[in-house]
Amino acid sequence: MHKRILSAVALGAVATLALAGCAGGTDAASTDGKGQELTVWIMKGTNPDASAFYDKVSDAFEEETGATVKIEEIQWADAHDRFVTSIAGGTTPDIAETGTTWTAEFADAGALLPIDEYVDAEKGLRGDLVEGLEVAGTYDGELYGMPWYAGVRSLVYRADVFEELGLEAPKTWDDIVAAGEAIKAAKPDMLPFPVPGDAEFQVYPWVWGAGGEIATKDGKTWTSELDSKESQAGIEFYTGLATEHGFSSAGATTWKETDLSDAFTQGNVAMMLSGSWTPNKLIETNPDLEGKIGAAVIPGEDGGIAPSVLGGSHLSIFNTTKNADLAWEFVKLVTTGDLAEQWSNETGYFPGVQSAMEEALASTDPLVAPFAEQMVDGGASVPVTPNFGAVQAKKTTNSMIQAILSGQKDVATATKDAAAEMTELLNQK
Repeated sequence: MHKRILSAVALGAVATLALAGCAGGTDAASTDGKGQELTVWIMKGTNPDASAFYDKVSDAFEEETGATVKIEEIQWADAHDRFVTSIAGGTTPDIAETGTTWTAEFADAGALLPIDEYVDAEKGLRGDLVEGLEVAGTYDGELYGMPWYAGVRSLVYRADVFEELGLEAPKTWDDIVAAGEAIKAAKPDMLPFPVPGDAEFQVYPWVWGAGGEIATKDGKTWTSELDSKESQAGIEFYTGLATEHGFSSAGATTWKETDLSDAFTQGNVAMMLSGSWTPNKLIETNPDLEGKIGAAVIPGEDGGIAPSVLGGSHLSIFNTTKNADLAWEFVKLVTTGDLAEQWSNETGYFPGVQSAMEEALASTDPLVAPFAEQMVDGGASVPVTPNFGAVQAKKTTNSMIQAILSGQKDVATATKDAAAEMTELLNQK
Protein backbone atom coordinates (compact mmCIF):
# COMPACT_ATOMS: atom_id res chain seq x y z
CA MET A 1 0.00 0.00 0.00
CA HIS A 2 1.41 3.36 -1.02
CA LYS A 3 1.90 5.81 1.84
CA ARG A 4 0.85 9.38 1.37
CA ILE A 5 3.28 11.96 2.71
CA LEU A 6 0.75 12.72 5.42
CA SER A 7 0.07 9.71 7.63
CA ALA A 8 -3.37 8.36 8.40
CA VAL A 9 -3.01 9.70 11.95
CA ALA A 10 -2.22 13.14 10.61
CA LEU A 11 -5.18 13.00 8.25
CA GLY A 12 -7.48 12.05 11.08
CA ALA A 13 -6.27 14.97 13.13
CA VAL A 14 -6.68 17.26 10.17
CA ALA A 15 -10.26 16.14 9.54
CA THR A 16 -11.20 16.98 13.12
CA LEU A 17 -9.44 20.31 12.94
CA ALA A 18 -11.10 21.11 9.61
CA LEU A 19 -14.54 21.01 11.19
CA ALA A 20 -13.50 23.10 14.15
CA GLY A 21 -11.45 25.51 12.08
CA CYS A 22 -14.13 26.11 9.48
CA ALA A 23 -16.76 26.70 12.13
CA GLY A 24 -14.59 29.21 13.92
CA GLY A 25 -13.65 30.95 10.69
CA THR A 26 -17.21 31.23 9.44
CA ASP A 27 -19.37 32.06 12.43
CA ALA A 28 -17.10 34.43 14.30
CA ALA A 29 -15.20 35.96 11.39
CA SER A 30 -14.84 39.70 11.20
CA THR A 31 -12.46 42.08 9.50
CA ASP A 32 -12.49 44.18 12.67
CA GLY A 33 -9.27 42.75 14.02
CA LYS A 34 -8.62 44.97 17.00
CA GLY A 35 -6.88 42.96 19.68
CA GLN A 36 -6.25 40.00 17.36
CA GLU A 37 -3.00 38.67 15.93
CA LEU A 38 -2.41 36.48 12.90
CA THR A 39 0.54 34.15 12.50
CA VAL A 40 2.07 33.90 9.04
CA TRP A 41 4.82 31.61 7.75
CA ILE A 42 6.83 32.79 4.76
CA MET A 43 9.77 31.05 3.14
CA LYS A 44 13.18 32.54 3.82
CA GLY A 45 15.51 33.73 1.09
CA THR A 46 13.18 34.75 -1.73
CA ASN A 47 13.31 38.43 -0.81
CA PRO A 48 16.73 39.88 0.17
CA ASP A 49 15.03 42.89 1.75
CA ALA A 50 12.40 40.90 3.62
CA SER A 51 12.60 42.70 6.98
CA ALA A 52 11.73 46.10 5.54
CA PHE A 53 8.95 44.56 3.48
CA TYR A 54 7.46 42.74 6.46
CA ASP A 55 7.52 45.94 8.52
CA LYS A 56 5.61 47.74 5.80
CA VAL A 57 3.09 44.90 5.51
CA SER A 58 2.56 44.77 9.27
CA ASP A 59 2.00 48.51 9.50
CA ALA A 60 -0.43 48.53 6.58
CA PHE A 61 -2.37 45.56 7.93
CA GLU A 62 -2.71 47.04 11.41
CA GLU A 63 -3.80 50.38 9.98
CA GLU A 64 -6.42 48.70 7.80
CA THR A 65 -7.81 46.14 10.25
CA GLY A 66 -6.57 46.99 13.72
CA ALA A 67 -4.97 43.54 13.99
CA THR A 68 -1.31 42.72 14.34
CA VAL A 69 0.59 40.07 12.46
CA LYS A 70 3.49 37.83 13.44
CA ILE A 71 5.52 36.88 10.38
CA GLU A 72 7.92 33.96 10.79
CA GLU A 73 10.46 32.99 8.15
CA ILE A 74 10.84 29.27 7.40
CA GLN A 75 13.70 27.62 5.56
CA TRP A 76 12.57 25.95 2.33
CA ALA A 77 14.60 22.84 3.15
CA ASP A 78 12.76 22.32 6.45
CA ALA A 79 9.36 23.69 5.48
CA HIS A 80 7.58 20.59 4.20
CA ASP A 81 8.35 18.49 7.28
CA ARG A 82 7.37 21.38 9.51
CA PHE A 83 4.04 21.74 7.72
CA VAL A 84 3.30 18.02 8.04
CA THR A 85 4.10 18.07 11.76
CA SER A 86 2.05 21.19 12.40
CA ILE A 87 -0.93 19.85 10.44
CA ALA A 88 -0.88 16.62 12.46
CA GLY A 89 -0.64 18.54 15.73
CA GLY A 90 -3.11 21.29 14.93
CA THR A 91 -0.47 23.98 15.29
CA THR A 92 -0.58 25.44 11.79
CA PRO A 93 -0.36 29.21 11.30
CA ASP A 94 -3.31 31.26 10.14
CA ILE A 95 -1.68 31.83 6.76
CA ALA A 96 1.40 30.44 5.02
CA GLU A 97 3.29 30.57 1.79
CA THR A 98 2.77 27.24 0.07
CA GLY A 99 4.84 26.20 -2.92
CA THR A 100 2.74 25.53 -6.00
CA THR A 101 3.36 21.77 -5.80
CA TRP A 102 2.40 21.65 -2.09
CA THR A 103 -0.95 23.43 -2.19
CA ALA A 104 -2.86 20.45 -3.60
CA GLU A 105 -1.25 18.11 -1.07
CA PHE A 106 -2.30 20.22 1.92
CA ALA A 107 -5.76 20.77 0.43
CA ASP A 108 -6.14 17.02 -0.06
CA ALA A 109 -5.24 16.55 3.60
CA GLY A 110 -8.07 18.87 4.57
CA ALA A 111 -5.74 21.44 6.09
CA LEU A 112 -6.64 24.46 3.95
CA LEU A 113 -9.72 26.61 3.53
CA PRO A 114 -11.14 27.16 0.03
CA ILE A 115 -11.05 30.83 -0.89
CA ASP A 116 -13.33 30.99 -3.94
CA GLU A 117 -15.99 32.92 -2.03
CA TYR A 118 -13.49 35.60 -1.08
CA VAL A 119 -11.92 35.87 -4.54
CA ASP A 120 -15.30 36.08 -6.28
CA ALA A 121 -16.46 38.80 -3.88
CA GLU A 122 -13.63 41.07 -5.05
CA LYS A 123 -14.71 42.78 -8.26
CA GLY A 124 -12.59 41.68 -11.20
CA LEU A 125 -10.13 39.66 -9.12
CA ARG A 126 -10.99 36.21 -10.51
CA GLY A 127 -10.22 37.31 -14.06
CA ASP A 128 -7.03 39.00 -12.91
CA LEU A 129 -5.36 35.87 -11.53
CA VAL A 130 -2.45 34.52 -13.55
CA GLU A 131 -3.96 31.39 -15.05
CA GLY A 132 -1.12 28.95 -14.45
CA LEU A 133 -0.92 29.88 -10.77
CA GLU A 134 -4.68 29.68 -10.39
CA VAL A 135 -4.68 26.19 -11.90
CA ALA A 136 -1.88 25.10 -9.57
CA GLY A 137 -3.83 26.40 -6.59
CA THR A 138 -7.06 24.63 -7.53
CA TYR A 139 -7.87 21.17 -6.18
CA ASP A 140 -11.10 19.23 -6.77
CA GLY A 141 -12.66 22.32 -8.31
CA GLU A 142 -11.91 24.70 -5.43
CA LEU A 143 -9.21 27.34 -5.07
CA TYR A 144 -6.99 26.82 -2.03
CA GLY A 145 -3.97 28.94 -2.94
CA MET A 146 -4.08 32.64 -3.77
CA PRO A 147 -1.48 33.33 -6.49
CA TRP A 148 1.33 35.38 -4.98
CA TYR A 149 4.43 35.29 -7.15
CA ALA A 150 5.95 33.19 -9.88
CA GLY A 151 8.85 32.71 -12.19
CA VAL A 152 8.78 31.00 -15.55
CA ARG A 153 11.34 29.50 -17.90
CA SER A 154 11.80 30.95 -21.36
CA LEU A 155 14.45 30.77 -24.06
CA VAL A 156 17.70 32.53 -23.12
CA TYR A 157 20.39 32.96 -25.73
CA ARG A 158 23.65 34.71 -26.54
CA ALA A 159 22.38 37.80 -28.31
CA ASP A 160 25.89 38.80 -29.37
CA VAL A 161 26.46 35.47 -31.11
CA PHE A 162 23.08 35.67 -32.84
CA GLU A 163 23.86 39.20 -34.03
CA GLU A 164 27.30 38.21 -35.25
CA LEU A 165 25.85 35.35 -37.31
CA GLY A 166 22.85 37.33 -38.56
CA LEU A 167 20.35 35.19 -36.64
CA GLU A 168 17.03 36.15 -35.07
CA ALA A 169 15.44 34.71 -31.96
CA PRO A 170 13.74 31.41 -32.94
CA LYS A 171 9.99 31.55 -33.54
CA THR A 172 9.53 27.86 -34.48
CA TRP A 173 11.30 24.60 -33.81
CA ASP A 174 12.79 24.68 -37.29
CA ASP A 175 14.28 28.06 -36.39
CA ILE A 176 15.95 26.50 -33.34
CA VAL A 177 17.54 23.84 -35.50
CA ALA A 178 18.63 26.35 -38.16
CA ALA A 179 20.20 28.64 -35.57
CA GLY A 180 21.86 25.68 -33.86
CA GLU A 181 23.39 24.44 -37.11
CA ALA A 182 24.75 27.92 -37.89
CA ILE A 183 26.28 28.22 -34.42
CA LYS A 184 27.70 24.70 -34.56
CA ALA A 185 29.47 25.53 -37.82
CA ALA A 186 30.76 28.95 -36.75
CA LYS A 187 31.48 28.27 -33.07
CA PRO A 188 32.63 24.64 -32.73
CA ASP A 189 33.64 25.15 -29.09
CA MET A 190 30.13 26.31 -28.11
CA LEU A 191 27.18 24.01 -27.40
CA PRO A 192 24.27 25.36 -29.50
CA PHE A 193 21.49 23.93 -27.27
CA PRO A 194 22.47 21.52 -24.47
CA VAL A 195 19.89 18.99 -23.25
CA PRO A 196 20.30 18.49 -19.48
CA GLY A 197 19.19 15.03 -18.42
CA ASP A 198 18.38 15.83 -14.79
CA ALA A 199 16.14 18.86 -15.32
CA GLU A 200 12.48 17.85 -15.39
CA PHE A 201 10.92 21.27 -16.01
CA GLN A 202 13.05 21.68 -19.14
CA VAL A 203 11.15 18.80 -20.74
CA TYR A 204 7.49 19.75 -20.47
CA PRO A 205 7.48 22.81 -22.79
CA TRP A 206 8.34 20.50 -25.69
CA VAL A 207 5.56 18.11 -24.75
CA TRP A 208 3.03 20.94 -24.58
CA GLY A 209 4.52 22.70 -27.61
CA ALA A 210 3.72 19.66 -29.74
CA GLY A 211 0.16 19.49 -28.39
CA GLY A 212 0.82 16.74 -25.86
CA GLU A 213 0.08 16.48 -22.15
CA ILE A 214 1.93 15.20 -19.09
CA ALA A 215 -1.16 13.51 -17.71
CA THR A 216 -4.94 13.85 -17.91
CA LYS A 217 -7.68 13.09 -15.39
CA ASP A 218 -10.96 11.29 -16.03
CA GLY A 219 -13.09 11.21 -12.91
CA LYS A 220 -10.63 10.22 -10.21
CA THR A 221 -8.25 8.38 -12.51
CA TRP A 222 -5.07 9.90 -13.88
CA THR A 223 -3.46 8.70 -17.10
CA SER A 224 -0.03 9.83 -18.21
CA GLU A 225 0.05 11.03 -21.81
CA LEU A 226 3.83 11.04 -22.20
CA ASP A 227 3.52 8.23 -24.72
CA SER A 228 0.89 9.92 -26.90
CA LYS A 229 1.81 10.68 -30.50
CA GLU A 230 2.02 14.41 -29.74
CA SER A 231 4.09 14.04 -26.59
CA GLN A 232 6.47 11.65 -28.31
CA ALA A 233 6.95 14.17 -31.12
CA GLY A 234 7.90 16.87 -28.63
CA ILE A 235 10.27 14.61 -26.68
CA GLU A 236 11.83 13.34 -29.90
CA PHE A 237 12.51 16.91 -31.03
CA TYR A 238 13.97 17.91 -27.66
CA THR A 239 16.25 14.91 -27.22
CA GLY A 240 17.05 15.06 -30.93
CA LEU A 241 18.80 18.37 -30.35
CA ALA A 242 21.44 16.15 -28.76
CA THR A 243 21.12 12.77 -30.44
CA GLU A 244 20.38 13.91 -34.00
CA HIS A 245 21.83 17.40 -34.31
CA GLY A 246 24.77 17.20 -31.89
CA PHE A 247 23.89 20.47 -30.14
CA SER A 248 24.61 19.01 -26.69
CA SER A 249 27.32 16.88 -25.08
CA ALA A 250 27.55 13.47 -23.42
CA GLY A 251 28.27 15.18 -20.11
CA ALA A 252 24.98 17.06 -20.22
CA THR A 253 23.12 13.76 -19.80
CA THR A 254 23.53 14.15 -16.02
CA TRP A 255 23.28 17.95 -15.83
CA LYS A 256 20.89 19.76 -13.55
CA GLU A 257 19.69 23.28 -14.37
CA THR A 258 22.49 24.70 -12.23
CA ASP A 259 25.04 22.89 -14.39
CA LEU A 260 23.40 24.34 -17.48
CA SER A 261 23.62 27.86 -16.04
CA ASP A 262 27.25 27.34 -15.07
CA ALA A 263 28.12 26.31 -18.62
CA PHE A 264 26.30 29.37 -19.97
CA THR A 265 28.17 31.77 -17.70
CA GLN A 266 31.43 30.17 -18.78
CA GLY A 267 30.60 31.09 -22.38
CA ASN A 268 30.03 27.50 -23.52
CA VAL A 269 26.32 27.64 -24.33
CA ALA A 270 24.42 29.54 -27.04
CA MET A 271 20.78 28.69 -26.20
CA MET A 272 19.00 27.22 -23.18
CA LEU A 273 15.77 27.32 -21.23
CA SER A 274 16.24 29.39 -18.11
CA GLY A 275 14.14 31.04 -15.43
CA SER A 276 13.05 34.67 -15.33
CA TRP A 277 14.96 34.99 -12.07
CA THR A 278 18.30 33.97 -13.62
CA PRO A 279 19.51 36.59 -16.17
CA ASN A 280 20.73 39.03 -13.54
CA LYS A 281 22.48 36.19 -11.71
CA LEU A 282 24.16 35.10 -14.93
CA ILE A 283 25.54 38.59 -15.40
CA GLU A 284 26.57 38.88 -11.76
CA THR A 285 28.53 35.65 -12.13
CA ASN A 286 30.15 36.78 -15.38
CA PRO A 287 29.98 40.57 -15.87
CA ASP A 288 31.34 40.11 -19.40
CA LEU A 289 27.88 38.87 -20.37
CA GLU A 290 26.36 42.31 -19.78
CA GLY A 291 24.50 43.29 -22.95
CA LYS A 292 25.17 39.89 -24.53
CA ILE A 293 22.10 37.98 -23.32
CA GLY A 294 18.72 37.85 -25.02
CA ALA A 295 15.43 36.21 -24.09
CA ALA A 296 12.41 35.03 -26.06
CA VAL A 297 9.27 33.01 -25.44
CA ILE A 298 9.66 29.28 -26.00
CA PRO A 299 8.28 28.69 -29.49
CA GLY A 300 5.67 26.09 -30.23
CA GLU A 301 6.42 23.60 -32.98
CA ASP A 302 5.02 25.81 -35.73
CA GLY A 303 5.02 29.13 -33.89
CA GLY A 304 3.21 30.77 -31.03
CA ILE A 305 4.19 30.04 -27.44
CA ALA A 306 4.96 26.64 -25.95
CA PRO A 307 3.67 26.61 -22.36
CA SER A 308 6.24 26.56 -19.59
CA VAL A 309 5.90 25.46 -15.97
CA LEU A 310 5.23 28.28 -13.56
CA GLY A 311 7.28 27.97 -10.40
CA GLY A 312 6.32 30.07 -7.42
CA SER A 313 4.07 30.27 -4.43
CA HIS A 314 0.57 30.80 -3.14
CA LEU A 315 -0.64 32.28 0.09
CA SER A 316 -3.00 29.79 1.72
CA ILE A 317 -5.32 30.05 4.72
CA PHE A 318 -5.23 27.13 7.16
CA ASN A 319 -8.44 25.83 8.64
CA THR A 320 -7.17 26.33 12.19
CA THR A 321 -7.50 30.09 11.84
CA LYS A 322 -10.01 31.65 14.21
CA ASN A 323 -10.86 34.43 11.80
CA ALA A 324 -10.90 33.47 8.14
CA ASP A 325 -12.20 36.89 7.03
CA LEU A 326 -9.29 38.62 8.72
CA ALA A 327 -6.85 36.12 7.24
CA TRP A 328 -8.24 36.83 3.77
CA GLU A 329 -7.72 40.56 4.29
CA PHE A 330 -4.03 39.85 4.89
CA VAL A 331 -3.79 37.59 1.85
CA LYS A 332 -5.46 40.19 -0.35
CA LEU A 333 -3.23 42.98 0.98
CA VAL A 334 -0.02 41.12 0.16
CA THR A 335 -0.97 39.54 -3.17
CA THR A 336 -2.62 42.51 -4.89
CA GLY A 337 -1.85 46.17 -5.42
CA ASP A 338 1.27 48.06 -4.39
CA LEU A 339 2.63 45.45 -2.01
CA ALA A 340 2.46 42.75 -4.68
CA GLU A 341 4.40 45.00 -7.04
CA GLN A 342 6.96 45.83 -4.36
CA TRP A 343 7.57 42.16 -3.60
CA SER A 344 7.99 41.50 -7.30
CA ASN A 345 10.47 44.33 -7.73
CA GLU A 346 12.54 43.22 -4.74
CA THR A 347 12.63 39.53 -5.59
CA GLY A 348 12.83 39.48 -9.38
CA TYR A 349 9.73 37.27 -9.58
CA PHE A 350 6.44 38.21 -11.23
CA PRO A 351 3.21 38.97 -9.32
CA GLY A 352 0.35 36.49 -9.27
CA VAL A 353 -2.17 39.00 -10.64
CA GLN A 354 -1.98 40.33 -14.17
CA SER A 355 -2.78 43.93 -13.23
CA ALA A 356 0.41 44.09 -11.17
CA MET A 357 2.37 42.93 -14.22
CA GLU A 358 1.45 45.85 -16.46
CA GLU A 359 4.87 47.43 -16.07
CA ALA A 360 6.64 44.17 -16.90
CA LEU A 361 4.41 43.51 -19.91
CA ALA A 362 5.05 47.03 -21.21
CA SER A 363 8.77 46.84 -20.54
CA THR A 364 11.22 47.25 -23.37
CA ASP A 365 13.90 45.48 -21.34
CA PRO A 366 14.88 42.45 -23.45
CA LEU A 367 15.37 40.43 -20.27
CA VAL A 368 11.96 41.27 -18.78
CA ALA A 369 9.29 41.51 -21.47
CA PRO A 370 9.66 38.00 -23.00
CA PHE A 371 9.39 36.35 -19.58
CA ALA A 372 6.31 38.42 -18.74
CA GLU A 373 4.69 37.39 -22.03
CA GLN A 374 5.60 33.76 -21.39
CA MET A 375 4.06 33.87 -17.93
CA VAL A 376 0.76 35.47 -18.91
CA ASP A 377 0.23 33.77 -22.28
CA GLY A 378 2.26 30.60 -21.84
CA GLY A 379 2.38 29.69 -18.16
CA ALA A 380 1.29 26.18 -17.18
CA SER A 381 1.12 23.78 -14.27
CA VAL A 382 2.18 20.20 -13.73
CA PRO A 383 -0.71 17.83 -12.84
CA VAL A 384 -2.43 19.20 -9.76
CA THR A 385 -2.50 16.19 -7.48
CA PRO A 386 -0.80 15.31 -4.19
CA ASN A 387 0.73 12.28 -5.89
CA PHE A 388 2.80 14.27 -8.37
CA GLY A 389 5.42 14.59 -5.64
CA ALA A 390 5.89 10.82 -5.86
CA VAL A 391 6.51 11.14 -9.60
CA GLN A 392 9.16 13.76 -8.95
CA ALA A 393 10.75 11.72 -6.17
CA LYS A 394 10.97 8.72 -8.52
CA LYS A 395 12.50 10.98 -11.20
CA THR A 396 10.23 9.39 -13.78
CA THR A 397 10.66 12.12 -16.38
CA ASN A 398 14.40 12.59 -15.87
CA SER A 399 15.04 8.85 -16.11
CA MET A 400 13.11 8.80 -19.38
CA ILE A 401 15.20 11.60 -20.87
CA GLN A 402 18.49 10.11 -19.67
CA ALA A 403 17.61 6.72 -21.16
CA ILE A 404 17.00 8.37 -24.53
CA LEU A 405 20.11 10.57 -24.40
CA SER A 406 22.35 7.66 -23.42
CA GLY A 407 20.93 5.41 -26.16
CA GLN A 408 19.55 2.85 -23.70
CA LYS A 409 16.02 3.27 -25.07
CA ASP A 410 14.42 4.77 -28.13
CA VAL A 411 11.78 7.47 -27.70
CA ALA A 412 8.84 5.10 -28.13
CA THR A 413 10.07 2.65 -25.49
CA ALA A 414 11.22 5.29 -23.02
CA THR A 415 7.98 7.26 -23.19
CA LYS A 416 5.85 4.11 -22.91
CA ASP A 417 7.76 2.99 -19.81
CA ALA A 418 7.65 6.45 -18.24
CA ALA A 419 3.93 6.82 -18.91
CA ALA A 420 3.20 3.46 -17.26
CA GLU A 421 5.24 4.36 -14.19
CA MET A 422 3.72 7.84 -13.92
CA THR A 423 0.17 6.52 -14.28
CA GLU A 424 0.77 4.00 -11.50
CA LEU A 425 2.26 6.63 -9.18
CA LEU A 426 -0.49 9.17 -9.85
CA ASN A 427 -3.19 6.66 -8.90
CA GLN A 428 -1.65 5.13 -5.78
CA LYS A 429 -3.60 5.59 -2.55
